[in-house]
Amino acid sequence: MAWKRLLLVFGLGVPLIAVLAYGFTRDAREIPSPLIGRQAPAFQVRLMDGREVTLEDFRGKVVFLNFWASWCPPCRAEARDLEASWRQHQGTDVAFLGINMQDKEDAAREFVREFGVTYPNGIDRGNRIAIGYGIWGIPETFFLDPNGRITYKHIGAIDPELIHAKLEEARRGNVSRREGKGEYRSIQ
Repeated sequence: MAWKRLLLVFGLGVPLIAVLAYGFTRDAREIPSPLIGRQAPAFQVRLMDGREVTLEDFRGKVVFLNFWASWCPPCRAEARDLEASWRQHQGTDVAFLGINMQDKEDAAREFVREFGVTYPNGIDRGNRIAIGYGIWGIPETFFLDPNGRITYKHIGAIDPELIHAKLEEARRGNVSRREGKGEYRSIQ
């Protein structure tokens, strides 16, 4: 009887451990998001200015949705470029929204002041929004078409040229087949 239990443990345990070991060796950036081409998960967030917004408030606009933290070096590296891109698109059919996560509110507010960020930013208390979007590293950016469908996801810092190209694709409703990858910081 004992040999049957031992056989069961080894028969199930060894393959399970092998699968887990393989998973830990994979770069999570290589696992494609199931959200691309689908409706973006709905959310509500309190902005740093005290207003509450929902994703639905941006319906009819192309949305640039960026998840970030003040302690993240790639987030700091891209901050000025994001603000410059926002200023270029401000007043058009484009909305920028930053979602701060895994951060202290004071540090997040100081980041916004330090980099002169003027587009709306909210704090994801409890990381509920980030979980809904499957965030595993930051910065991560999503582009949404005017109907709220995710057209592109970029993991890591993003440059202005790519921002403008992906905003234009989202405006036309073109869904990218592949995710973009840049420097990122794991949140694990």
